Amino acid sequence: MDRPIYLQKLIDRQQNGMIKIITGMRRSGKSYLLFSLFFNYLRGEGVDNTRIIQIDLENIYNEHLRKPFAILDYINKRITDTKNYYVLIDEVQRLDRFEEVLNTLLKNPQLDVYVTGSNARFLSKDVVTTFRGRGDEVRVHPFNFKEYMSGRPEAVFLENYLNEFMHFGGLPQLISMQSEEQKREYLRQLFDNTYLVDIKERYGIRGDDDLEELIDVVASSIGSLTNPQKIANTFRSSKNSTITRDTVKNYLDYMQDAFLIEKSVRYDIKGRKYIDTPSKFYFEDLGIRNARLNFRQTEQTHLMENLIYNELRVRGYSVDVGQVTLNTRNEAGTSERRQLEVDFVCNKGYDRVYIQSAFALPTLEKQEQEFNSLKHIGDNFQKVVIVGGTQPTYRNDDGILILNIFDFLLDKVTI
Repeated sequence: MDRPIYLQKLIDRQQNGMIKIITGMRRSGKSYLLFSLFFNYLRGEGVDNTRIIQIDLENIYNEHLRKPFAILDYINKRITDTKNYYVLIDEVQRLDRFEEVLNTLLKNPQLDVYVTGSNARFLSKDVVTTFRGRGDEVRVHPFNFKEYMSGRPEAVFLENYLNEFMHFGGLPQLISMQSEEQKREYLRQLFDNTYLVDIKERYGIRGDDDLEELIDVVASSIGSLTNPQKIANTFRSSKNSTITRDTVKNYLDYMQDAFLIEKSVRYDIKGRKYIDTPSKFYFEDLGIRNARLNFRQTEQTHLMENLIYNELRVRGYSVDVGQVTLNTRNEAGTSERRQLEVDFVCNKGYDRVYIQSAFALPTLEKQEQEFNSLKHIGDNFQKVVIVGGTQPTYRNDDGILILNIFDFLLDKVTI
Protein backbone atom coordinates (compact mmCIF):
# COMPACT_ATOMS: atom_id res chain seq x y z
CA MET A 1 0.00 0.00 0.00
CA ASP A 2 1.26 3.47 -0.87
CA ARG A 3 2.14 5.90 1.92
CA PRO A 4 2.57 9.16 0.02
CA ILE A 5 2.96 11.43 3.07
CA TYR A 6 6.05 9.65 4.36
CA LEU A 7 7.51 8.81 0.97
CA GLN A 8 7.41 12.50 0.09
CA LYS A 9 9.25 13.34 3.30
CA LEU A 10 12.09 11.02 2.29
CA ILE A 11 12.11 12.43 -1.24
CA ASP A 12 12.31 15.98 0.11
CA ARG A 13 15.31 15.05 2.28
CA GLN A 14 17.47 13.47 -0.42
CA GLN A 15 21.11 14.56 -0.42
CA ASN A 16 20.61 16.98 2.48
CA GLY A 17 23.88 15.99 4.16
CA MET A 18 22.15 14.44 7.17
CA ILE A 19 21.27 10.94 8.39
CA LYS A 20 17.60 10.30 7.68
CA ILE A 21 16.28 8.47 10.74
CA ILE A 22 12.88 6.82 10.37
CA THR A 23 11.17 6.50 13.75
CA GLY A 24 7.74 5.46 14.97
CA MET A 25 5.98 2.78 16.93
CA ARG A 26 6.72 -0.84 16.22
CA ARG A 27 4.88 -2.41 13.27
CA SER A 28 3.90 0.97 11.83
CA GLY A 29 5.56 0.25 8.48
CA LYS A 30 9.02 1.83 8.74
CA SER A 31 10.87 -1.02 6.99
CA TYR A 32 8.27 -1.21 4.22
CA LEU A 33 8.58 2.53 3.65
CA LEU A 34 12.35 2.33 3.29
CA PHE A 35 12.97 -0.98 1.53
CA SER A 36 9.92 -1.08 -0.70
CA LEU A 37 8.37 2.33 -1.32
CA PHE A 38 11.53 4.44 -1.26
CA PHE A 39 13.58 1.79 -3.06
CA ASN A 40 10.97 1.57 -5.84
CA TYR A 41 10.89 5.36 -6.09
CA LEU A 42 14.65 5.52 -6.57
CA ARG A 43 14.54 2.82 -9.22
CA GLY A 44 11.71 4.67 -10.96
CA GLU A 45 13.86 7.80 -11.00
CA GLY A 46 16.57 5.92 -12.86
CA VAL A 47 18.90 5.17 -9.96
CA ASP A 48 20.79 2.00 -10.84
CA ASN A 49 20.29 -0.93 -8.50
CA THR A 50 24.03 -1.08 -7.82
CA ARG A 51 23.91 2.41 -6.30
CA ILE A 52 21.29 1.45 -3.71
CA ILE A 53 22.97 -0.38 -0.83
CA GLN A 54 20.31 -2.16 1.24
CA ILE A 55 21.30 -3.79 4.53
CA ASP A 56 18.74 -5.57 6.71
CA LEU A 57 20.46 -6.15 10.03
CA GLU A 58 17.48 -8.14 11.32
CA ASN A 59 18.29 -10.85 8.75
CA ILE A 60 20.47 -13.61 10.21
CA TYR A 61 22.38 -13.85 6.93
CA ASN A 62 23.65 -10.33 7.59
CA GLU A 63 24.86 -11.10 11.10
CA HIS A 64 28.47 -10.54 10.03
CA LEU A 65 27.57 -6.96 9.06
CA ARG A 66 26.62 -6.10 12.64
CA LYS A 67 30.29 -5.33 13.33
CA PRO A 68 31.48 -1.76 12.64
CA PHE A 69 34.42 -2.46 10.37
CA ALA A 70 32.63 -5.28 8.54
CA ILE A 71 29.74 -3.04 7.47
CA LEU A 72 32.01 -0.13 6.59
CA ASP A 73 34.17 -2.44 4.49
CA TYR A 74 31.06 -3.88 2.79
CA ILE A 75 29.74 -0.41 1.89
CA ASN A 76 33.14 0.83 0.69
CA LYS A 77 33.48 -2.15 -1.65
CA ARG A 78 30.08 -1.35 -3.18
CA ILE A 79 31.30 2.13 -4.17
CA THR A 80 32.96 1.70 -7.57
CA ASP A 81 32.79 5.22 -9.06
CA THR A 82 32.31 8.88 -8.10
CA LYS A 83 28.50 8.89 -8.35
CA ASN A 84 26.10 9.26 -5.42
CA TYR A 85 25.03 6.14 -3.53
CA TYR A 86 22.04 5.51 -1.27
CA VAL A 87 22.60 3.50 1.92
CA LEU A 88 19.44 2.01 3.44
CA ILE A 89 19.92 0.25 6.79
CA ASP A 90 17.10 -1.48 8.64
CA GLU A 91 17.22 -2.17 12.41
CA VAL A 92 20.40 -0.16 12.80
CA GLN A 93 20.43 -0.66 16.58
CA ARG A 94 21.70 -4.22 15.94
CA LEU A 95 24.93 -2.70 14.69
CA ASP A 96 27.68 -2.43 17.30
CA ARG A 97 28.72 1.19 17.85
CA PHE A 98 26.12 2.27 15.31
CA GLU A 99 26.45 5.96 16.24
CA GLU A 100 30.11 5.97 15.24
CA VAL A 101 29.42 4.01 12.07
CA LEU A 102 26.69 6.40 10.94
CA ASN A 103 28.82 9.44 11.67
CA THR A 104 31.64 7.87 9.68
CA LEU A 105 29.34 7.26 6.71
CA LEU A 106 28.14 10.84 6.96
CA LYS A 107 31.64 12.10 6.24
CA ASN A 108 31.55 10.56 2.76
CA PRO A 109 29.75 13.08 0.47
CA GLN A 110 28.89 10.30 -1.99
CA LEU A 111 26.60 8.59 0.52
CA ASP A 112 23.01 9.48 1.31
CA VAL A 113 22.13 7.52 4.46
CA TYR A 114 18.69 6.34 5.64
CA VAL A 115 18.09 4.12 8.68
CA THR A 116 15.29 2.64 10.77
CA GLY A 117 15.62 1.45 14.35
CA SER A 118 13.80 -0.62 16.93
CA ASN A 119 12.08 1.26 19.72
CA ALA A 120 13.75 -0.89 22.37
CA ARG A 121 17.13 0.77 21.87
CA PHE A 122 16.59 3.53 19.35
CA LEU A 123 14.05 5.95 20.68
CA SER A 124 13.09 9.50 19.83
CA LYS A 125 15.28 11.07 22.51
CA ASP A 126 18.30 9.15 21.13
CA VAL A 127 17.85 10.81 17.76
CA VAL A 128 18.02 14.23 19.37
CA THR A 129 20.98 13.58 21.66
CA THR A 130 23.15 11.21 19.61
CA PHE A 131 22.89 12.88 16.22
CA ARG A 132 22.40 16.47 17.26
CA GLY A 133 22.53 18.62 14.14
CA ARG A 134 23.30 15.62 11.93
CA GLY A 135 20.13 13.55 12.19
CA ASP A 136 16.91 14.32 10.34
CA GLU A 137 13.97 12.46 11.89
CA VAL A 138 11.02 11.23 9.81
CA ARG A 139 8.22 10.14 12.11
CA VAL A 140 5.98 7.36 10.77
CA HIS A 141 2.48 6.84 12.18
CA PRO A 142 0.12 3.90 11.71
CA PHE A 143 -2.39 4.20 8.87
CA ASN A 144 -4.74 7.15 9.11
CA PHE A 145 -8.32 6.64 7.98
CA LYS A 146 -7.67 7.83 4.43
CA GLU A 147 -4.86 5.29 4.03
CA TYR A 148 -7.02 2.65 5.68
CA MET A 149 -9.78 3.31 3.14
CA SER A 150 -7.42 3.09 0.15
CA GLY A 151 -8.81 0.56 -2.31
CA ARG A 152 -12.11 0.16 -0.43
CA PRO A 153 -15.55 1.08 -1.84
CA GLU A 154 -15.73 4.42 -0.07
CA ALA A 155 -19.38 5.16 -0.74
CA VAL A 156 -20.53 1.90 0.82
CA PHE A 157 -20.59 1.21 4.57
CA LEU A 158 -18.45 4.26 5.35
CA GLU A 159 -19.67 4.45 8.96
CA ASN A 160 -18.99 0.74 9.44
CA TYR A 161 -15.42 1.23 8.22
CA LEU A 162 -14.92 4.12 10.64
CA ASN A 163 -16.25 2.07 13.56
CA GLU A 164 -13.91 -0.76 12.57
CA PHE A 165 -10.98 1.64 12.33
CA MET A 166 -11.67 3.16 15.74
CA HIS A 167 -11.99 -0.35 17.20
CA PHE A 168 -8.90 -2.02 15.72
CA GLY A 169 -6.69 0.92 14.75
CA GLY A 170 -4.39 1.37 11.80
CA LEU A 171 -1.40 -0.97 12.13
CA PRO A 172 -0.66 -2.16 8.57
CA GLN A 173 -0.57 -5.88 9.37
CA LEU A 174 -4.26 -5.83 10.29
CA ILE A 175 -5.29 -5.14 6.69
CA SER A 176 -4.56 -8.74 5.69
CA MET A 177 -6.41 -10.28 8.66
CA GLN A 178 -9.92 -11.57 8.02
CA SER A 179 -11.49 -12.29 11.41
CA GLU A 180 -12.07 -9.93 14.32
CA GLU A 181 -10.70 -12.50 16.75
CA GLN A 182 -7.45 -12.69 14.80
CA LYS A 183 -7.12 -8.91 14.96
CA ARG A 184 -7.83 -8.79 18.68
CA GLU A 185 -5.30 -11.51 19.47
CA TYR A 186 -2.66 -9.87 17.27
CA LEU A 187 -3.06 -6.54 19.06
CA ARG A 188 -3.05 -8.11 22.54
CA GLN A 189 0.11 -10.09 21.85
CA LEU A 190 1.80 -7.14 20.20
CA PHE A 191 1.20 -4.98 23.23
CA ASP A 192 2.30 -7.57 25.80
CA ASN A 193 5.17 -9.18 23.91
CA THR A 194 6.59 -6.21 22.05
CA TYR A 195 5.66 -2.75 23.33
CA LEU A 196 5.62 -3.64 27.01
CA VAL A 197 8.77 -5.74 26.73
CA ASP A 198 10.53 -2.88 24.92
CA ILE A 199 9.89 -0.52 27.82
CA LYS A 200 10.87 -3.03 30.50
CA GLU A 201 14.09 -4.02 28.74
CA ARG A 202 15.03 -0.47 27.86
CA TYR A 203 14.72 0.83 31.42
CA GLY A 204 15.36 -2.34 33.44
CA ILE A 205 11.93 -2.37 35.07
CA ARG A 206 11.50 -5.43 37.31
CA GLY A 207 8.39 -5.00 39.46
CA ASP A 208 6.03 -3.82 36.76
CA ASP A 209 2.60 -3.88 38.43
CA ASP A 210 2.55 -0.09 38.79
CA LEU A 211 3.64 0.39 35.17
CA GLU A 212 0.85 -1.84 33.88
CA GLU A 213 -1.70 -0.18 36.15
CA LEU A 214 -0.56 3.22 34.89
CA ILE A 215 -0.98 2.14 31.28
CA ASP A 216 -4.55 1.08 32.09
CA VAL A 217 -5.24 4.42 33.78
CA VAL A 218 -3.98 6.42 30.79
CA ALA A 219 -5.87 4.19 28.36
CA SER A 220 -9.08 4.67 30.35
CA SER A 221 -8.78 8.45 30.50
CA ILE A 222 -7.81 9.58 26.99
CA GLY A 223 -8.88 13.18 26.52
CA SER A 224 -8.97 13.92 30.26
CA LEU A 225 -6.73 16.46 31.94
CA THR A 226 -4.33 14.88 34.40
CA ASN A 227 -0.80 15.10 35.79
CA PRO A 228 1.71 12.80 37.54
CA GLN A 229 0.79 14.03 41.02
CA LYS A 230 -2.91 13.41 40.47
CA ILE A 231 -2.22 9.91 39.16
CA ALA A 232 0.11 9.13 42.09
CA ASN A 233 -2.57 10.30 44.55
CA THR A 234 -5.10 8.00 42.87
CA PHE A 235 -2.72 5.05 43.15
CA ARG A 236 -2.18 5.71 46.85
CA SER A 237 -5.87 6.15 47.72
CA SER A 238 -7.40 3.37 45.63
CA LYS A 239 -4.60 0.81 45.31
CA ASN A 240 -2.53 1.42 48.45
CA SER A 241 0.47 1.92 46.18
CA THR A 242 3.62 3.75 47.27
CA ILE A 243 4.36 4.97 43.76
CA THR A 244 5.74 8.51 43.69
CA ARG A 245 5.01 11.43 41.42
CA ASP A 246 8.50 11.15 39.91
CA THR A 247 8.03 7.47 39.11
CA VAL A 248 4.70 8.20 37.41
CA LYS A 249 6.36 10.95 35.38
CA ASN A 250 9.17 8.59 34.36
CA TYR A 251 6.72 5.89 33.29
CA LEU A 252 4.74 8.40 31.22
CA ASP A 253 8.00 9.52 29.58
CA TYR A 254 8.88 5.89 28.80
CA MET A 255 5.51 5.38 27.12
CA GLN A 256 6.03 8.49 25.03
CA ASP A 257 9.54 7.44 24.03
CA ALA A 258 8.14 4.10 22.87
CA PHE A 259 5.63 6.03 20.72
CA LEU A 260 2.67 4.49 22.58
CA ILE A 261 1.22 7.82 23.71
CA GLU A 262 1.64 11.52 23.05
CA LYS A 263 1.25 14.39 25.48
CA SER A 264 -0.77 17.50 24.66
CA VAL A 265 -0.10 20.44 26.98
CA ARG A 266 -2.43 23.27 27.93
CA TYR A 267 -2.12 26.65 26.24
CA ASP A 268 -3.68 29.88 27.50
CA ILE A 269 -4.95 31.34 24.22
CA LYS A 270 -5.58 34.89 25.40
CA GLY A 271 -2.55 34.99 27.66
CA ARG A 272 -0.43 33.40 24.92
CA LYS A 273 1.47 31.16 27.31
CA TYR A 274 1.77 27.48 28.12
CA ILE A 275 0.43 26.06 31.37
CA ASP A 276 2.67 23.26 32.60
CA THR A 277 -0.02 21.09 34.17
CA PRO A 278 -2.41 19.33 33.82
CA SER A 279 -2.09 17.80 30.34
CA LYS A 280 -3.87 15.28 28.13
CA PHE A 281 -2.51 12.01 26.75
CA TYR A 282 -3.58 10.32 23.53
CA PHE A 283 -2.72 6.87 22.20
CA GLU A 284 -0.76 6.64 18.96
CA ASP A 285 -3.00 3.77 17.81
CA LEU A 286 -6.56 3.17 18.96
CA GLY A 287 -6.38 -0.58 18.39
CA ILE A 288 -3.44 -0.88 20.78
CA ARG A 289 -5.29 1.25 23.33
CA ASN A 290 -8.45 -0.85 23.02
CA ALA A 291 -6.50 -4.12 23.20
CA ARG A 292 -4.94 -3.01 26.47
CA LEU A 293 -8.45 -2.63 27.92
CA ASN A 294 -9.64 -5.92 26.36
CA PHE A 295 -11.88 -3.93 24.00
CA ARG A 296 -14.24 -3.05 26.86
CA GLN A 297 -14.06 0.75 27.02
CA THR A 298 -14.89 1.93 23.51
CA GLU A 299 -16.81 5.16 24.11
CA GLN A 300 -17.26 6.87 20.76
CA THR A 301 -16.77 10.39 22.12
CA HIS A 302 -13.32 9.65 23.55
CA LEU A 303 -12.23 7.52 20.62
CA MET A 304 -13.24 10.20 18.15
CA GLU A 305 -11.27 12.84 20.05
CA ASN A 306 -8.17 10.60 20.00
CA LEU A 307 -8.76 9.88 16.31
CA ILE A 308 -8.88 13.59 15.45
CA TYR A 309 -5.72 14.24 17.46
CA ASN A 310 -3.85 11.50 15.57
CA GLU A 311 -5.02 12.81 12.21
CA LEU A 312 -3.82 16.31 13.04
CA ARG A 313 -0.40 14.95 14.02
CA VAL A 314 -0.17 12.99 10.75
CA ARG A 315 -0.85 16.26 8.92
CA GLY A 316 2.09 17.87 10.66
CA TYR A 317 0.35 20.04 13.23
CA SER A 318 1.63 20.53 16.75
CA VAL A 319 -1.45 20.12 18.93
CA ASP A 320 -2.11 21.74 22.31
CA VAL A 321 -5.13 21.85 24.63
CA GLY A 322 -6.60 25.36 24.56
CA GLN A 323 -7.87 27.37 27.47
CA VAL A 324 -9.92 30.58 27.24
CA THR A 325 -10.31 32.58 30.45
CA LEU A 326 -13.40 34.81 30.79
CA ASN A 327 -14.01 37.48 33.39
CA THR A 328 -17.75 37.58 34.09
CA ARG A 329 -20.19 38.60 36.82
CA ASN A 330 -22.71 36.29 38.43
CA GLU A 331 -26.30 37.15 39.33
CA ALA A 332 -25.12 38.76 42.57
CA GLY A 333 -22.78 41.04 40.63
CA THR A 334 -19.65 39.33 41.93
CA SER A 335 -16.75 39.03 39.52
CA GLU A 336 -15.96 35.48 38.45
CA ARG A 337 -13.34 33.86 36.27
CA ARG A 338 -14.44 31.04 34.00
CA GLN A 339 -12.14 28.77 32.06
CA LEU A 340 -13.44 27.35 28.80
CA GLU A 341 -11.64 24.54 27.01
CA VAL A 342 -10.77 24.30 23.34
CA ASP A 343 -10.01 20.68 22.53
CA PHE A 344 -7.19 21.38 20.06
CA VAL A 345 -5.04 24.40 19.29
CA CYS A 346 -3.28 23.32 16.09
CA ASN A 347 -0.18 25.08 14.77
CA LYS A 348 1.85 24.50 11.63
CA GLY A 349 4.21 27.27 10.63
CA TYR A 350 2.16 30.47 10.57
CA ASP A 351 -1.10 28.56 10.28
CA ARG A 352 -3.35 28.03 13.29
CA VAL A 353 -6.71 26.26 13.63
CA TYR A 354 -8.92 25.88 16.70
CA ILE A 355 -10.88 22.62 16.79
CA GLN A 356 -13.60 21.14 18.97
CA SER A 357 -14.49 17.44 18.81
CA ALA A 358 -18.22 16.82 19.17
CA PHE A 359 -19.57 13.35 18.51
CA ALA A 360 -23.07 14.82 18.16
CA LEU A 361 -24.86 18.18 18.43
CA PRO A 362 -28.42 17.03 19.18
CA THR A 363 -29.66 20.16 21.01
CA LEU A 364 -29.18 23.92 21.00
CA GLU A 365 -27.71 23.62 24.50
CA LYS A 366 -25.07 21.15 23.28
CA GLN A 367 -24.28 23.39 20.31
CA GLU A 368 -23.81 26.39 22.57
CA GLN A 369 -21.55 24.34 24.85
CA GLU A 370 -19.27 23.39 21.94
CA PHE A 371 -19.32 26.81 20.25
CA ASN A 372 -18.92 28.96 23.37
CA SER A 373 -15.15 28.71 23.84
CA LEU A 374 -14.51 29.26 20.12
CA LYS A 375 -16.68 32.40 20.05
CA HIS A 376 -14.68 33.95 22.91
CA ILE A 377 -11.18 33.44 21.45
CA GLY A 378 -11.17 36.82 19.74
CA ASP A 379 -8.77 36.29 16.84
CA ASN A 380 -9.33 35.59 13.16
CA PHE A 381 -7.82 32.10 12.86
CA GLN A 382 -10.18 29.42 11.60
CA LYS A 383 -12.50 27.80 14.13
CA VAL A 384 -13.87 24.31 13.52
CA VAL A 385 -16.22 21.86 15.22
CA ILE A 386 -15.78 18.31 13.90
CA VAL A 387 -18.93 16.25 14.33
CA GLY A 388 -19.71 12.56 13.96
CA GLY A 389 -22.36 11.10 11.70
CA THR A 390 -23.09 12.07 8.12
CA GLN A 391 -24.63 15.53 8.42
CA PRO A 392 -23.44 17.96 5.73
CA THR A 393 -20.53 20.29 6.39
CA TYR A 394 -21.54 23.95 6.73
CA ARG A 395 -20.48 27.26 8.28
CA ASN A 396 -22.73 28.88 10.90
CA ASP A 397 -23.54 32.55 11.46
CA ASP A 398 -20.53 32.98 13.77
CA GLY A 399 -18.19 31.84 11.00
CA ILE A 400 -17.50 28.49 12.71
CA LEU A 401 -17.05 25.57 10.33
CA ILE A 402 -19.19 22.58 11.32
CA LEU A 403 -17.15 19.84 9.69
CA ASN A 404 -18.39 16.32 9.07
CA ILE A 405 -15.92 13.72 10.42
CA PHE A 406 -15.71 11.94 7.06
CA ASP A 407 -15.04 15.15 5.15
CA PHE A 408 -12.24 15.81 7.64
CA LEU A 409 -10.65 12.36 7.70
CA LEU A 410 -10.85 11.88 3.92
CA ASP A 411 -9.50 15.40 3.37
CA LYS A 412 -12.50 16.54 1.33
CA VAL A 413 -12.65 19.93 3.07
CA THR A 414 -9.48 21.91 3.67
CA ILE A 415 -8.99 23.43 7.09
